[in-house]
Amino acid sequence: MKIRQRGWSVVRVEGLSMIPTLAPDERALVHWGTEVGLGDVVVAQRMDQPELLLVKRLVRSAGTGWWLEGDNPGASDDSRAFGAVETDAVIGKVVARWSGWKFVRL
Repeated sequence: MKIRQRGWSVVRVEGLSMIPTLAPDERALVHWGTEVGLGDVVVAQRMDQPELLLVKRLVRSAGTGWWLEGDNPGASDDSRAFGAVETDAVIGKVVARWSGWKFVRL
């Protein structure tokens, strides 16, 4: 399943893998279909489970794709478990998180 969405939307974060950057049930503003780079927090499809969307950090390039890791390594199912993802599997960039009354840039 390839998602070719463009534009903006808000997603709900699940799990502990991105603490302290993003907490469970926190809302994140995602820019779909935009350019991404090293260090960005992104939304990506897991290669062996493309219906599963992940919120992870781009740690390094890996061949023709990206190595993704959570900010909380002890609670993260990421590239250390399933390997790098293809460039096309990175489908959005998290640009802000909802903090009380406003979005705060990452």
